[in-house]
Amino acid sequence: MKRINKIQLMALFLGLSMWASAQQDPNYTFYRYNMNIYNPAFVGSSEAAEFSLGIRSQWAGIEGAPESQSAIFGMPVGKNIGLGASILNDKTFIEQQTWVAIDVSYHIQLDYEHMLYFGIKGSANSYEANTQGLVTYGVGQDGSLMEYDSRFTPNVGAGVYLKHDRYFASLSAPKLLTPDRLQEREGNAYLGTDRMHAYLSGGYTFLLGKTLDLKTMGMLRYVDASPLSVEVTGILDFGQRFEFGASYRYDESISGLFLFNVSNGFNLGYAYETSIQNPIDGLDHNTHELFMRLKM
Repeated sequence: MKRINKIQLMALFLGLSMWASAQQDPNYTFYRYNMNIYNPAFVGSSEAAEFSLGIRSQWAGIEGAPESQSAIFGMPVGKNIGLGASILNDKTFIEQQTWVAIDVSYHIQLDYEHMLYFGIKGSANSYEANTQGLVTYGVGQDGSLMEYDSRFTPNVGAGVYLKHDRYFASLSAPKLLTPDRLQEREGNAYLGTDRMHAYLSGGYTFLLGKTLDLKTMGMLRYVDASPLSVEVTGILDFGQRFEFGASYRYDESISGLFLFNVSNGFNLGYAYETSIQNPIDGLDHNTHELFMRLKM
């Protein structure tokens, strides 16, 4: 574990707080493969049931740096229905939250090549913040935080998804309600509200050869009162045996990823991300992400 002094810790906390205020939900480099997190309409869009696990460690080696874990399941049910569930655990410094969601989708056949999916998401979030830890790092706080209690809040979300064998388009807002959470302003912590996140994404697959495809995708993340986040990704698929690609999040980070087909329906992946903006010089600002997917 890296040793950093009190001044660096305070700067790190403030940096994390400002980052969390702008992007309160975690980003995933493997977002193309776990779209259920962002859009409930993706549930059941695969021909078989799928289960995936993800682990993301940001600023590896620094105590309290952001860490996220995810478990996602989805499957088609009947002729037009999809059903899924997801669990996300996210920890950032003095904050920790666990989000549990149930997704239901319904699709209609537009024509021979296009399917349109509609999805709704019902979720509940357990949010905790150790406000006593603010004193340790010299961060001021609003008086109302002295007796801050953990929160357990319900939420709802919705999305639409257009599917074609070669391309797709997606629009969603996974959490429409805005419960309380800790935020930072001018070096002081106060009780604010979560912000609604909206996601617009699309992708196209180019057929380069009999066993080589290029998968391209982009995602726009809109968070109320924050700059628009833009990410583009390109992945080479070598006959569904091995995938290798790169991703760029505008003015935030660049990353590389690979996904290996261990056996029929079982994939393992790893992504390495490095930040473009470093709030503290001399510290490791890299992120590691592991991904596993099982098709049943």
